[in-house]
Amino acid sequence: MKNNQKEIIYYGKIEHNNWSMYLAATDNGLCYVGSQDKGLDEIETWTAKKRADAKLIHDEEKINVYKKQLVSYLDGERKEFDLPVDLKGTAFQESVWEALQHIPYGKTVSYMDIAEKIEKPKAVRAVGAAIGANPVMILVPCHRVIAKDGKLIGFRGGIPMKERLLALEQG
Repeated sequence: MKNNQKEIIYYGKIEHNNWSMYLAATDNGLCYVGSQDKGLDEIETWTAKKRADAKLIHDEEKINVYKKQLVSYLDGERKEFDLPVDLKGTAFQESVWEALQHIPYGKTVSYMDIAEKIEKPKAVRAVGAAIGANPVMILVPCHRVIAKDGKLIGFRGGIPMKERLLALEQG
C-alpha cells in the first residue's frame, strides 16, 4: 500500500434468525466481528482506535463470503471456518489469538489454560485483556474461554451472546 493510500475497510451486516451483527474486512481478510445487536458505531469506534488511517465503506458484496460462513455456523451447519483474517495486535495479543484458534468446537478452556498454552502461566490477567481485545470473535473463538470455576465472564459481545454461542455449539 502506498503511503498516500488509505486502507479500506468494507463493512456489512448479518441479520439472520435473531442474530444481528456487523462484519468488517480488508482486502486481506475479516478484521472485525461486531457484537450482537450493536450499531455501526461499534465498528466506527474500533476503526478509529485500532486502524485510524482506514476508510470505512459499506459494501455487502465484499462481506458476503464472510457472511455465508458465519450464517452457516449460526445455523449449526459449520464447525470450522476457512476464511482469511486480518488481525493486527501486539505480539502477545497475537499469540493469545493464535491459541484461541486451537480450541475445538463445542469445548471450553479457562483463561489459565490459555496462559499455560502460550507458556506465560503468570499472565492470566494479560491473557484476559488480550482475549477482550480480539476483534474477530466467533472466528477466533474467545467465547470458548471461561473462568476456572466454570463461570461465564468477560466477553466483548456480552454474556447473553456468549451463552448463546456456547449453547449453539453444545447442540
